[in-house]
Order: sequence, then C-alpha cells, then structure tokens
Amino acid sequence: MRTTLVGYTLTMADIACWGALTATMQWDGLRNRGAVPHLARYYEFLMGSIPELLDVALEYGPVRKGKGALVNASSEKKGKKEKDDNRPRGADGPNYDIGLKDATEGKVVTRFPPEPSGYLHIGHAKAALLNQYFATMYKGKLLVRFDDTNPSKENDEYVQSIIKDMSTLGLKFDKITYTSDYFPEMMDLAEKMITAGDLYADDTPVEKMREERMHGVESACRSGRSVEDNMRLFHEMIKGSEEGLKNCMRIKLDMTAANKALRDPVAWRCNLVPHWRTGEKYKVYPTYDFACPFVDSFEGVTHALRTSEYKDREPQFYWILKLQQKVWNVQGGGKVLEDVHIWDYSRLSFVHTVLSKRKLTWFVQNKMVDGWTDPRMPTVQGMLRRGLQVEALREFILSQGASKNVTVQEWDKIWTINKKLIDPVCPRHTAVEVDNRVLVAMEGGPAYPSGELVEMPRHQKYPPAGTKMVLRSNKLWLDQVDAADLAEGEEATLMGWGNAIFTKKTVAPAGDGGNDIVTAMEGKLHLEGDFKKTRLKITWLAETDLLIPLELHYFGYLINKRKIEEDDNFEDHVNRDSRKVVKAVGDANMKELKKGDVIQLERKGYFIVDVPLGSGTDGNGSIILFNIPDGKAKNMGSLSW
Repeated sequence: MRTTLVGYTLTMADIACWGALTATMQWDGLRNRGAVPHLARYYEFLMGSIPELLDVALEYGPVRKGKGALVNASSEKKGKKEKDDNRPRGADGPNYDIGLKDATEGKVVTRFPPEPSGYLHIGHAKAALLNQYFATMYKGKLLVRFDDTNPSKENDEYVQSIIKDMSTLGLKFDKITYTSDYFPEMMDLAEKMITAGDLYADDTPVEKMREERMHGVESACRSGRSVEDNMRLFHEMIKGSEEGLKNCMRIKLDMTAANKALRDPVAWRCNLVPHWRTGEKYKVYPTYDFACPFVDSFEGVTHALRTSEYKDREPQFYWILKLQQKVWNVQGGGKVLEDVHIWDYSRLSFVHTVLSKRKLTWFVQNKMVDGWTDPRMPTVQGMLRRGLQVEALREFILSQGASKNVTVQEWDKIWTINKKLIDPVCPRHTAVEVDNRVLVAMEGGPAYPSGELVEMPRHQKYPPAGTKMVLRSNKLWLDQVDAADLAEGEEATLMGWGNAIFTKKTVAPAGDGGNDIVTAMEGKLHLEGDFKKTRLKITWLAETDLLIPLELHYFGYLINKRKIEEDDNFEDHVNRDSRKVVKAVGDANMKELKKGDVIQLERKGYFIVDVPLGSGTDGNGSIILFNIPDGKAKNMGSLSW
C-alpha cells in the first residue's frame, strides 16, 4: 500500500530504483506485457512526479508511456510522430532499434542471398527473418537472391529446398533473382575495370599467392602486365583455354593493408563444371567479393544485413563498390550504382553444433547422417522433422533481436518454447519397451483375452484431441524398469485405471555383475486405494494381439565437444554414436497416426511420427517415432539435443 520506498516522500532511493529499471532491457518487455502491474504503476508515478526523469529516459533509451507504442528517444525530442512497428519482444527483450543509417520509410530494400550449396540451417533462418523484419518495419522490400557463382558446389536440389524452407518459414519477399542473371553485366563491368587499371590477370600458383597475401607482397603480375595483356588473358579465361585456366583476375586494392581482406582479393576465376542453371555457357565466374557489391547496388538494395563474421570484409565491400561505381556510372549507359549500407549482427552459435555448410556437407557425404533432413542436423528441415514447430523456430529467432553480441546458445531454450506449444494440445498414448518387458497376472482384472474396453480422452485438458479406447485385462505388460523398481507387497497406481498391490515378483539373476531381470509379476487390483499415497504411477498395456509395433528413435549431439574452436579439427570431436533405437509396442489407437503427428508417450516424452504404420519399406513395418526434446537440462545430454 506504500507509494515510495522510504517514508512517504520521494527520495534518492526511488530515483536509484527507477534508474536501474530504465537501464535494464528486460524491464521494457515486462512492463509492456503487463507482467508486473504494481511496479509499472510505481515507475509511471515517478515519471509523472519528476518530469526530468522522462527527459532522461527519452534521451538515453526507449521507454513506453502507458499502453502506447514504443517511443524512440531521438524522434520524441525532434517532435517526430512515433511509430508502432509491432516489434516482437521475447522474455529477454530483443532490441530492434538499431538505427539503420539513412533508412527512409518506404525506400528500404534488404536482401537474403543464400548460396544454393546446401540446405538452410537455423543460422540462415535468422538471416532471412531479420531481413524480412526490417523490410517490413520500414515498409520496404525484401529481395531473395541465389548467389550461384560456384557451379562446383551448387545444384537445383538445393535451390528447391531453400524455396521450400522459405515458404515454411512464412518468408514474404518481393521477388527471387539469381546472381547468374547478371553475368553479362558483370563481364562488361570487368572489362571496364581492366581498362581503368583496376583488375589484373594473375597466374601465380595458389600456394605462393596465398603466401604473398599473408605477408603483403605484391604479385609480379600486378604491375608487370599491361592493360592489353590483362584484357587478352581475361578473354582467354572466358574461353576456358589452357592459358586462361592458369589465371585468375584480381582487383587492385592495397597489398600493404593490415586488413588482409584488402590485399588484392580474387575477383574472377575459371570453372569448367557446367552451371546448374546456365549449363556450359560460361567458363569464368565472379567471386562473391566481386559480385555481391555490384548486384546489391544494381538491384537497389539499400541495406545489407549480414553476420559479424564478415566484419573485416566490410571495408573491402565498400572499396570494391566504389571502384565499380567509378567506371559503371560513367560508362554504364544505364542504371546508376547507388551506395549500400551494411549492418552486421551476431551469427547464431550453439553448443555441440557446427553450422558451417562445409562441415555439414562433410556429415552428409560421409554418411554420418541420413542426408540434409536428418533430425540430428541443424537444418530447417532436419529440425522440423525432429518435431520443432515452425512457430517455435520463429519465436526463438525473433527473440534474439539484431544484437551484435556474440554468444553461444544452449539448445534448451528453443525446445522449451516448442514444449509450450505442443504440450497443451498433443494426444497422449502409452508404450512399453519390448526388451525384457514383464507380464503381470492381475487379480480382479477383466478376463483375458476379451478384457474390457473403456473410452478415455486422449488429452485430459484438451477435448479437441478426441478420445481413445483403452483395453483393461488381467494380463498386463510393464516396462522392465518399472517392474524392477516395484517391491513385493507395494501398492502403486496404474495410470488411467487405479491402484494395485503387487504381491509377487520373479527375478532371474543377470550374472557378470549386471542387474537382475524381472521375468514375471503378480498383483491384485485395489481400486479403492488412494493414488495420492502411492510412490509410483505406472504406465501399462493390456496383453493383446492388437498392440502396435514401434521404433523409438533417440538422438544425441553430432559433436561431442561443447564448443569447437578455430584451431580444432571438428572431425576429432564427432559423436559416432548419436542415435539409439528402442523397440516398443503401443496402444492400438496409434494405428491411426499420420506422418508429422506429434504425441506424448506417457512418462517417455514427446515424439513425432516419421513413418506411420504400414509405410515402411516392407509395407507393414513399425511406426517410427522420433523423440522431441523437452528443454529440460537432464534431457539435453549425450542422447538428446
């Protein structure tokens, strides 16, 4: 009931408390969601009582006034109209107010430029959604451009998979283009830059060229070849002749620069592999360093958002673009190349995970996984096949914001978000592991084999999940782990039925220091017993020929080491035992499950149907279920994400 912290008037204690809240990013998100209404009223009371506090907040950080939209400090001071951009904010208060340079509403154009040399992974998903977010925020456009300049790695399969993933993610873009669309313009540009003395042909052996760049030593070709020589050699490269294949074209920047990215990077190189899109039309291709600045500007991109790993290459981007503008805008005779602003943000990194496309390709090529969609892969399709919901993926990515702070993420956060989506609605079923399962003779149960069928809800708190028929009998199957945990004479609860007293247990010694194996049990129903007083709540299945064969697949990390360092050979840390398959049987209702259905097996966790009943290679195989992590720390170990 008190208004102030000390006594009955405002003191420095209140101002100190207010200041701590204002400087805390999470506070804005909590306050906006109405999570702490009493503290929010106190906070607003202070700003109403001391106008200077509002001025401080407006000057040094974003604040919210009442239930209105976000107020930007600089725009408030300048009297600009505030905008509600409906920015998403997670529990950590992601920051999207990054102040894009020269960003004008209606004119911002961003781009998502995937290379079609693999499937999209979660890092690419972040790039795509962030670019879409800022395009939408400024009422601009998002372009998708396939960076197809390396035919040795690219093919149409990857293009189609990326298009599919963009649709799955709900990515809204203006159009799809390809860097190869602009090969003619870039070849024309290259000739203009050769004439201007900005490009030169170099036949220095690769290892020597790498050493010269490392030590800042100019190639003999840099000043030793005339414009005419360079033009002739470029045309030999275009033809793919023997002489042309010995050369590459390099762009003159600064061989003495401390930033090695400025030491005359390669701009064009030969490749005789047919291009997936243009076939054998071209024998020479621009590098990303040469193509990206030109195509970004040519397509009208105003802001290029990319991960901070490319930070050292930003000066190179701007320098190359200036050289391209110098010759193109004077001699191009058409579209003017405008400036492009770069904003870098932190790349996603996860424990026990590699996101390098080269390393992921290694897993595929060496058959360490079942392709790019393997549920152990951090690709979009792999994670969705693993049971991750699209909504959870989007929420996780957007909760990261556009921060430049580099962190290594735990997987538990994304799976916790996922659990909140699936737990309230997914149907419940029962399964018993086949290995060493125990048959219990239950006195008082309905006579085997007919038993008794009881209709029960598939989810106690979600009626739309429907109902299921549960068979009760005097012959029950239990998991070995439950049978081993029960003591003779102990009363336990049979889930979905009632209490029973387990009167006898038959055990076979395991030998060789192993655990004893329970081979049979006897019990009697005690339905009047109080389930609140039992230690164990046990899942069970009545013995019947209608039980459904199951394969429960559990997955571990592909990488044993928590974080792969730059000097690590990641192959030394590959987990070569990252899949465990458990045979089980499930209740008869599971025969209706379809591919992609998400269920919970009572006391075993969440699963997604990868192969429904009868869809296996033999046409009559088991239902294959993939375990879905629930985000709990104890389940995030060697056999779980």
